[in-house]
Amino acid sequence: MNLVIAGQTKEYPEGLTVSRLIEAEKVATPQYVSVSLNDEFVKSGDFGSTVLREGDSVEFLYFMGGGG
Repeated sequence: MNLVIAGQTKEYPEGLTVSRLIEAEKVATPQYVSVSLNDEFVKSGDFGSTVLREGDSVEFLYFMGGGG
């Protein structure tokens, strides 16, 4: 199946979960990543049970603290 990952179309096997995609994409510091699936956030507790479908769009986001 084709997925759009950070704006790039990539092919992955059917039945892929968000957790497996994070591993496959070698996401840095996966414990701190937020995932947007078709412009909606996926709760980190649901990564293992959220199955991706043909044409889904996924973004990996990191929120940075700061201020001044």
